Parts: sequence; structure tokens; C-alpha cells
Amino acid sequence: MTDNIIKLTAAEIAGKIAAGELTAVEVTEAHLARIEAVDEKVHAFLHVDREGALAQARAVDEKRARGEKLGPLAGVPLALKDIFTTAGMPTTVGSKMLEGWIPPYDATLVKNLKAADVVILGKTNMDEFAMGSSTENSAYGPTGNPWDLTRIPGGSGGGSSAALAAYEAPLAIGTDTGGSIRQPAAVTGTVGVKPTYGGVSRYGMVAFSSSLDQGGPCARTVLDAALLHEAIAGHDPLDSTSIDAPVPPVVEAARNGSVAGMRVGVVKQFRGEGYQAGVVQRFDESVELLKSLGAEIVELDCPTFDLALSAYYLIAPSECSSNLARFDAMRYGLRVGDDGTRSAEDVTALTREAGFGDEVKRRIILGTYALSSGYYDAYYGSAQKVRTLITREFEKAFEEVDVIVSPTTPTTAFPIGERADDPMAMYLADLCTIPTNLAGNAAMSLPCGLAPEDGLPVGLQIIAPAMKDDRLYKVGAAVEAAFVEKWGHPLLEEAPSL
Repeated sequence: MTDNIIKLTAAEIAGKIAAGELTAVEVTEAHLARIEAVDEKVHAFLHVDREGALAQARAVDEKRARGEKLGPLAGVPLALKDIFTTAGMPTTVGSKMLEGWIPPYDATLVKNLKAADVVILGKTNMDEFAMGSSTENSAYGPTGNPWDLTRIPGGSGGGSSAALAAYEAPLAIGTDTGGSIRQPAAVTGTVGVKPTYGGVSRYGMVAFSSSLDQGGPCARTVLDAALLHEAIAGHDPLDSTSIDAPVPPVVEAARNGSVAGMRVGVVKQFRGEGYQAGVVQRFDESVELLKSLGAEIVELDCPTFDLALSAYYLIAPSECSSNLARFDAMRYGLRVGDDGTRSAEDVTALTREAGFGDEVKRRIILGTYALSSGYYDAYYGSAQKVRTLITREFEKAFEEVDVIVSPTTPTTAFPIGERADDPMAMYLADLCTIPTNLAGNAAMSLPCGLAPEDGLPVGLQIIAPAMKDDRLYKVGAAVEAAFVEKWGHPLLEEAPSL
């Protein structure tokens, strides 16, 4: 019975709960049992809130018993990236700096989940302060990819993607600063969406790079992602960057997938040296599939995209340097060396030395240097000018096409430890995803097959203009349906059993 429940989609689970075929408690217990059975190997979760999840599930069952109308995701379990504040539940951001911290309030996204009667199972592992592409930078150890536990599940949201691929949860939440929803989705054979910047509230999301960070939905199907997107999105007066506009009709688009008559752009810069042969092969097949479904393929030349990685790794560390200055041992979080003999400066220095990992320190130092007197214009200022050029290049491209497609990542999941001592090689994992964050557009990754050389998942990235998130789901649903029809089952079912 448990195996049958955990293999259901979120939409199927919600339907069965609403119809009385399953109780929310049964569904939650099945997923908690799965976590208990496999998470020692996967390490997707940092904290499992068993009692809280069951209490939420019982509340859903009581609602149904009273005859109250249930929402589209009522009773569906979810794994939450440990970057969102949750009242009464630890929020560590994968760092020793916030070890044991229990926030006094919920992030707006968490409030929206609770209002939708989604059952929060617990908090998932992540690269410390969302800085990384592999979840190896977590202070609490790496997460394994359920396809091959010796390989990375992507980052920074590897815990959320691994929880989906291991059937520990049907839904998850991630955040995407330079690809941290889409890249994990690609390497685990799942679906991940970066909404338009400002489309989902950032209030209560611990900041890494404020002009780039964006929370979003993770799921195993396009429709499930759309249902979750609709539940968490919307204007929030507590977030000054939140867009005061209606949420695009993402669920309707996911239910009516089609690319007939659409113009789909393929960017010349998103292939070439450094791209794995099997990734390119699966992407080329996806383009042919889109063509067979009635799309018109348009070749695009976007030369400034080649500068995106450099611009990102000046802008993001600069903003991280500013945001993480608040962790000074004086107000909350870790405090080291306060024995009454040391100055405040010494305590702050000792705390940061003990509380921050190597990657976080690397980015703080890089960002502080880029913002320092005499270098600001040469580095940070220049990077912002490149960002403007990339945004304009997207605007020009979207005059010619409805969406843009590319590989999500240049390679499949690489072995844990392979790039740990080579930051540049690690950063290249986000080569295709970063331009979208710089421009603030919407983007999705969904599975497009397995690379023939290693049998690991490959992701197809779809990019849409700002506030046209529904196009992602319209195209994504069409591609997903075509793959399911071709192979007869979702790609994820090929994942090795845990």
C-alpha cells in the first residue's frame, strides 16, 4: 500500500483525498515511512517534523469530514528547502551559523502552503546559504542522487530534488539564484521552475543575493509543479520586490499543453565546448520533437550570454557580502569566543571563522573586494552593465520567439567530490541557467531522456519572458506528454530502486 501511495502524483493524491479514497494521514504516514526507510542513504532531509506533519494531515481529514471544500493540493506532502523561516521548526540554511535556530515566524511562502493545506514533512538539505551547485557545501554533509548515490543531486537545492526522486515527497520547494531549482531538477530527472523574479514572495527566505534569489516549485510532473506554483505565488506587501499583478494561468496551461504554432528559439551560445555528448544528443532530439509537435524552430545568436557567468560571479558575491554581514554574533545565531576577555570584533571574527564554510567565505571575500573603494566601478559596476545587455538581448530574442529552449546543464550528475577543489569547474554547472536569473525571466527544467553514455537524466530548459510563466507549462506539458506516449511511462520510473 505504501509503495502505491508514494508513486502517485500530487494531483492524484489530492483527488483521492478529496474523494475519500485515501486520508491525508495515510498519505503522510506512507511518506514518513519512506523517509525512514531510505533517507539514511539519501540524506535529503535535515529535519523531519513527524508530529507537525501528522497534525496538519489530521486537520485536512477533519475539514473533509465537516464537508468543507478542499483545495487542489490539500493533504499533499511537501519537502521544504531549509532556507525558509518556519515557526517552531529549525531553519539552518545548511550552515553551522544558524544551527539550532528556530524562527518565531513563517515565511510568506510557508504561510501560503499552510493556507493551501499542504502538509510540510520537514526541511531539506542544501548548499550553505544556497551557495553551490552540488549540495556538497552543506555543513551537515552531502546529499546523494537517487539515480546513483555516489553522484551529486544538484545544488543548492539538492535535498529537495533528491526527496522527489527518492519518492520521499511528491512536492518540494527550492530557491533559484543562478539555477538552484533547475539544475537539481535536471540531474535527478524531476521538474523544477524558477518563476519570474518577484512572482513568489521572498519574505522569510534567508537572503543570499537579493536581486537574483527566487523561490519556486519542484515536482515530478509539470501539472504538479503548476499546482504548487499557483499555491505559493502572488503579491506580498511584505516584499518590496513582489509583483503586484495576477498570477499567470499556469495550471490551465499545464492542463492544455501545446506548442502548435509557437516559435521556439535555440541559442547558439548554449552548446559547444564543455557540453557532454549525450546531453547535446538528447537536447537535439527534444528540438526535433518540438518541431514534430508543430513548433517553428528559430536559431538565435545572443553573444552577451557568454559573459553571464562572469557577471553573475561578481553580482551574487557582492550581494552575499552585504547580506551576510548581519551574522555578526551579536544578535542571533552562533556566538564563539565570548568569554569576557575578547572584544566584539574578536568575537565576530571567531564566530564567522567557525560558522561559515569555505565556499561562503570565498564568496564573501570576492564580493567585498568587488565592492571596495577603487574597484566598485571596474567590477560590480561593469557586471551590472553586462546584466543590462543580457536583459536587452532576451527582450530582443522574445520579439522573435515565444520561448527559448536549451540544455539545463552542460553535463549529467558528476561524482561527489569530483569538483570540490575546483570552484571554476563547479560554477560551470550553471552555465545555461544563469542568464535567466540576471534578466529576471521565468524558466523551467524538465526531463528529456537519459544520456546514453552513463544512463543519467538530462534536463531540457524552457525560458519564457517575465510574467509569461504560463508559456513554460504549456510547452512543458506538451513535451512531457510526448515523452510519456513515446516510452509508455514517466522517465523517473527508470531510476534505480533504493
